[in-house]
Formats: sequence, C-alpha cells, structure tokens
Amino acid sequence: MASLLHRGADALIASLQRAGVRRLFTLSGNHIMPVFDAALSAGMELVHVRHEAAAVHMADAWARLTGEVGVALVTGGPGHANAVSALYTAAMAESPVLLLSGHAPLSQAGKGAFQAMRQADIAAPLCKASWTVAESGAVAADVARAWRLAASGRPGPVHLSLPTDVLEATCDAVGDLPADAFAPAVQPLAAADATALRDRLRQAARPLVLTGPLTLTRSGRAQLAALEAALGVPVIGMESPRGTADPALGAFAQQLSRADCVLLLGKPLDFTLKFGQAPALDAACAVLQVDPDDAEIQRTRRAMGPRLVAACQADTLPAIAALRAAGDGPQRHAAWCTELRAAIAYRPSAWDDAPAPDGGRLHPVQALRPLQALLDRHPQAVLVCDGGEIGQWAQACLSAPHRLINGVAGAIGVALPFAAAARLAQPEAPVIAVCGDGSFGFHCAEIDTALRYRLPYVVVVGNDARWNAEYQIQRRDYGAERTVGCELLPTRYDAVCTAFGGHGEHVTAPQDLLPAAERAFASRLPACLNVVIDGVPAPVVRR
Repeated sequence: MASLLHRGADALIASLQRAGVRRLFTLSGNHIMPVFDAALSAGMELVHVRHEAAAVHMADAWARLTGEVGVALVTGGPGHANAVSALYTAAMAESPVLLLSGHAPLSQAGKGAFQAMRQADIAAPLCKASWTVAESGAVAADVARAWRLAASGRPGPVHLSLPTDVLEATCDAVGDLPADAFAPAVQPLAAADATALRDRLRQAARPLVLTGPLTLTRSGRAQLAALEAALGVPVIGMESPRGTADPALGAFAQQLSRADCVLLLGKPLDFTLKFGQAPALDAACAVLQVDPDDAEIQRTRRAMGPRLVAACQADTLPAIAALRAAGDGPQRHAAWCTELRAAIAYRPSAWDDAPAPDGGRLHPVQALRPLQALLDRHPQAVLVCDGGEIGQWAQACLSAPHRLINGVAGAIGVALPFAAAARLAQPEAPVIAVCGDGSFGFHCAEIDTALRYRLPYVVVVGNDARWNAEYQIQRRDYGAERTVGCELLPTRYDAVCTAFGGHGEHVTAPQDLLPAAERAFASRLPACLNVVIDGVPAPVVRR
C-alpha cells in the first residue's frame, strides 16, 4: 500500500533509509534545504563538511571501507561543480557513490534561474549514469535505480540532480517500491567458463591472475587469498596509478614480465599495464579476461588481437566465487607463487639505514616505518595514503588491515576527508593518514569537520616545501636549472591544526617521530605531525 503524501524531499530520505543509509556527507546550500528539513524529521545523520569535494571523498571512503553505497548531498550550481572533481577518484577506484545535487527549479528552466547549469551533463563523463529527477513522484524510484546502477557490474558513482520544486512538491513518501528495489544486478560466471579458465591457467608455466581496485578492500583481499589457494596460481590486486611500478608491490614488475598467461579478472588493460605491451607483458604472453563491461573486453581485443585467447562477461566478485569453486589447489605452481610473493615483499636493504643527507630533515623511510607499530595494535587499523612522492613511500613502507589510497585516478588531496570517514567507519581503530605538504592544503579545513564530529586521527605531513612529484619530473626531464612552479613555503602545518583546535607536533629528528605519534593518538583529537623530510623521488623497487 502506498504511504501518505509527503514532499519529494521526504520521499528522498525515506528511500535512502530503506536502502540502509545511516548518514549523508553534505554541505548546506539553498537548493537542498528541503532535504535538510526532511533528514531532521526522519533522524538521518548529516555529516556537514567544509567543501563539496570533501563530501564526495568521504562518501567514497565510506563505500570502500563498508561495502555500502556512499551518499553525498550538495547544493546546485557551484556546489555541484565543486563536488564533481571528486567523482573521478571514486570512479577509478570502482567505488559505489551516489551524488545527490540540488538543482534550480524545473519551472524556471530556460529563464535564467539562480545557479542554473547543465548539472547532469557536467557529471555524466565521470559517472555510470547521470540525470535530473523530473517529478516528485519519481524520486523514490529514481533513487532505487541510481543505487542499483552504482552497485552493479563495475561499481562506480551515479549522479542525481534534484530540482527544488521537485523536492517541495507532494508525493508518496516511498510508494510501492518492491522489496528488492535496491538490489544490484548480478552477472555470474558460468561454471563451464570457470572450469575452462582454470584449465588454461593450469596449462601455463607461469600464470597470473590480476584484479582491480574493487578487490583491494579488506574483505576483497581475503577473497583473493582464497582464490589463490583454490587455483594454486598467484592472484595480485592492482590499484595504484604507478601501475606495475606500484611500490607496494615491490619487485612485481620484473616477475610480471615473465608470466606466460595472465587472467585479467575485472582488471582493465590500461596504462597501469602499459596497455599490455612489452616489456610489461611478454610479447608471447596469452591473455584471458573476465570483465563486467563488454567495452573493456573489446578494448583488450583491439589491443591484443589473437593473444586474447578467452573472454567472458561477468562481474568480478561472482567470478571469483565461480573460479574458487572450480579450483582444488593444485601444487604445480607452488614454486612460482613463492617466487612471486617474495618479489612483492622485497624492499632494498639500503632502506634500513637511509638517513637524509642534511640535518633537521628525515628520509621518508625514517618518517614512516616507525608508524607500523601503531598500525599493528588493532585488527581494524586504517592507513590512508594520499598521492605524490610521500604517498608512494607510505605505500611501500606501511601496511594495515584497511588501506585507502588515492587510487588509479592519481588525484591528490584525499587524505583528510578519507581519514575522517575512516574514523566513522572504524570508530575504535587507529587511523593514520600520510600526505604531502601540497596535498594537505586541498582540504585542511576538514580538520574543523573532524573536530565537530569528534573524529580523531593522525595525519603525517611530509613537508619538503615543494610539489615534489612535479619537481622530480622537471629535474629529470629538463634539468635542475629548469624547475619552476613547484616551490612552497616551509609552513608549520602542525600549527595550522592546532589553530583549528586539534593537536600538532613539529618533527625534525628520527628519534622524535614515534613519541610524537604516540602523543598525537593520546590527545584523542585530529592531529597533525609536520615532519620535515628530504624531497627524494618516489621509490622504484628493483632486485
């Protein structure tokens, strides 16, 4: 039976609650005031941030950590435009995010309405789908459709624009949505196809299974380990913009080039694999593919030609389940598995005594390795790694049960929003975020958000007073005398955090790093360790 008449805004909140949403990441604005009012009446929590992009980043981190669709709510016009930039990071991370944007009234379309813009068109290139809700009676069904799309196939962001007159008009609060209205569509891998893929892998001398970002959550990594045990074949997840040179994967690139058969299991054949060309993959390496998107399979076929010897369209996680069922853990490739795992674990011994060349600064290894002791204290600890050179050192030096990185997008500035969302998702676990001094500036006002919602974390700012990634490119490609536009001030970011009301410490000596981190955690506040580092290039691990 249909429910009583309410506003479109009430239908929006009721449908989100039916989907299991507990909180919205948002920033207030004219166009979404009806939604704020409806959320207050319904008891929906609003986490109110300082920049719309931060709301999307928090929804993204929430989705990756919980497996739920993360929901961001922003106002229309420039608020929507601010939020759109963060969609790319979510899309490339295969993170299911629903962006809800207020919108100028439909009744004022074409009349020069306040902050009117083609919002759906602006978001569309970065989303699986993007549209404007046409009437209040369609709100609940459109939310359910958007939810399904975000979570189905290769997960990713979906956008809905919500005109204010649609939000204010009356309608059924939820209507007659079926019980499974929010359930994602599933493309299984047929048992016969799973068996055929298993057999092809077994026939190879050095087979590999490569997966994408979707599988690199904590639960996803457990599934990959189970798949490796079932198939007896190495299974490696990739989510870094550095691709085969991902420092978290050690000397993996050298082993990948020796593989004679690679199964791309939800892993696009893109720049991270050098488009499948030598030397990333051997010119004789056979390629198998399972992917939810036929377009990805066709792209691989164009790139690899007859080397793509088998391809199936199926979702990644159901395909993992089917392949596990087909496997029985043969030991033929045990030595290859051991060799490859050793390569991934490899770190140069020179790192063990890698001091900075000048006093008063730390080498990134000195700034990061001591933090592992803190991450090891809790089974749900979270490591957040922003982009840039310091982020690559963090990924090489640190590990945690939960890891959030900027991902294949290669964007920067995610550290503080990610850390706050991580604290919400794991309220008892230590959260350590690592970013550069440039990245810190993107969303430093989110310290205010963390304070208002009592979300303690520790952000370690590697401060080398420059945009080091770009500096290293200029120095390498054009010469040291041609570096320009990368200089920053040696700002005391710890003092910035303290000014907001958080905890801050300035670190210039290796022996001071761990005690400062201990005090930061003990403060139970958002905390910043401003660590003065030597601006060295990101690590390149070779044996």
